Amino acid sequence: MLCSISGEAPQYPVASSKSGNVYEKRLIEAYITENHKDPVNGEDLEISDLIELKSSRIVAPRPPTLTSIPSLLTTLQNEWDALALESFTIRQQLQQTRQELTTALYQHDAAIRVITRLTKERDEAREALSKVSIGAGAVGGDDAMQIDNQGLPEDLAAKVDAAQERLTKSRRKRPVPEGWATTETIEKFADGVVASEPLYPGAASIALNEAGQLAIIGGSDGIAGVYSIAENKVQQSFKAGGAVTDTVWFGDTPVVSTSSGTVKVFGESEVTFKSHAGSINALALHPTGDILASVGVDKSFVFYDLLSGKAITQIYTDSELTTAAFHPDGPYFAAGGIDGQIKLFHVKTGESAANFDIDGPIQDIAFSENGIWIAAVAKGSNSVVIFDLRKEGKAAQVKVLEIGGQVDSIRWDYSGQYLAAAGPGGLTISQYTKSSKSWSDVISLAVPATAIAWGPQASSLITVNQDGIVSKLG
Repeated sequence: MLCSISGEAPQYPVASSKSGNVYEKRLIEAYITENHKDPVNGEDLEISDLIELKSSRIVAPRPPTLTSIPSLLTTLQNEWDALALESFTIRQQLQQTRQELTTALYQHDAAIRVITRLTKERDEAREALSKVSIGAGAVGGDDAMQIDNQGLPEDLAAKVDAAQERLTKSRRKRPVPEGWATTETIEKFADGVVASEPLYPGAASIALNEAGQLAIIGGSDGIAGVYSIAENKVQQSFKAGGAVTDTVWFGDTPVVSTSSGTVKVFGESEVTFKSHAGSINALALHPTGDILASVGVDKSFVFYDLLSGKAITQIYTDSELTTAAFHPDGPYFAAGGIDGQIKLFHVKTGESAANFDIDGPIQDIAFSENGIWIAAVAKGSNSVVIFDLRKEGKAAQVKVLEIGGQVDSIRWDYSGQYLAAAGPGGLTISQYTKSSKSWSDVISLAVPATAIAWGPQASSLITVNQDGIVSKLG
C-alpha cells in the first residue's frame, strides 16, 4: 500500500470512506483540517470518515548511497557544498542589508538637515514679518507711522540729560523724607487691611497716581478702571480692546497695554499706539514723565513721546521681553527676557549697556531708589535676586532674598529701605539697614497679590490679586 499523497508506504495507514484511497494518517488529517475534502475526488471528508487499516509496521531500508565509505564521503561532500553555498548566500544578503541601512541612514541625515534649514528659514521669515508689520498711529488716523531704531530725537535726549543731572545730584545724599514710614508703621499693616469686592478678574497690574489716591487696574476681560482708594469704589471704566497686561499714569491720564498689542492713552481724546506684532507684556514711564516704554512678545521695546502722541524708536532684542523699568535717574532702561537676562540699555541711543542673568524667565524687575541696585525675580521663583549696576558677572549679585513663597511682583519704596515681594501665597516686606548693611524681614502677610504699589510715604501698600480684589494695607 502506498499513500495517495506522498507516494510512500504509510507508517499509520488509513482509508477514505468516500474514495477508498489509502493515506498516511498525519498527512490526510492535516489536509482535512485545512480543506475538509478528499484530496483525490474532492468530496467532503472529515476525520471521522477515515478508516484505520491494520498492517505490520514497515521499516524503511537504508538508502543504497550510504552503504559504503565512498558513498558516505560523497554525501558529506554534497552537504558541505550545500552549507558553503548557503553561507555565501547569507553573506550576500548581509552585504545588501548593510548597503540598504547605509542608504537609509544617509537619507535620514539629509532629511534632518533639510528640516533644520527649513525651520531656521521659517523663524527668520517670521521675525522679518514681525518687523515689516510694525506701525504706530493715533486712533483717528488711517496711516501707520514708520518708526526706526536710531535713538531719541535731540529734544527728548536733552530732556533725559536734564532729568539725569537733576536727579543724580540729590540722590546719594538724599535723607529719608520726614514723616516716612518706620518699621513700626509697616508692622501695623496687618491691623488694617481693607479689601474691595472683585472688580477686574485676571488683574495683573496696578499703578497709583502721584497723589497715591487713585489706582488704574485692568483685567483679562479687556476692561480697565480708575479705582478710588479712599472711597473704595471704581470712579471710571474704559474698554481696552484686549486683556490688560500693564498700567501706568501719564500725569492724571491712565495708560494701559493689552494682549492685542496696543497701548491706549485715555485722555480727553483717546490715543492708541499699535507698534508691536503681538502682545505687549509691560509698560514703564521715564522719570521725565512723558517718555513711555513698552515691551512685547515680538522681542522689541518701543519708546513713545506722550506729549506729541508718537512712537519714537523701536529696538529689537534676541528674546521675548516680559517686564520693563527705567532707572530712577533716567539714563538706563531695563527689560527682562524669557531667556533669564535683565537687559540694560542706554535710553538715548538704545545701545546695550549690560546684561545680568538669573535662573529662569524674568517675572519682574525693579530699580532701587539708591540708583545702584536692581532687583529681579524669575517666574515661579521663591527668591529675589539683587544686582549692583556697577559690577559685572557673578560679582554683580549682591544679595538673594528668600521669600518663602512664589513671587510675582516686587517694588521698592521711595526711600530705598523697603522691598515688597508678593505672590499667590502672600507678601513679605524686607528692610535694608544702610548703617549695618544688613537685611531683615519686617512683616509677612497671607494676602495674595499679582501686583503691588506703595502708597504715600510708604504708610500703606496697595495690592490686587487674580480675582481683581484691591486691598489696602495700613
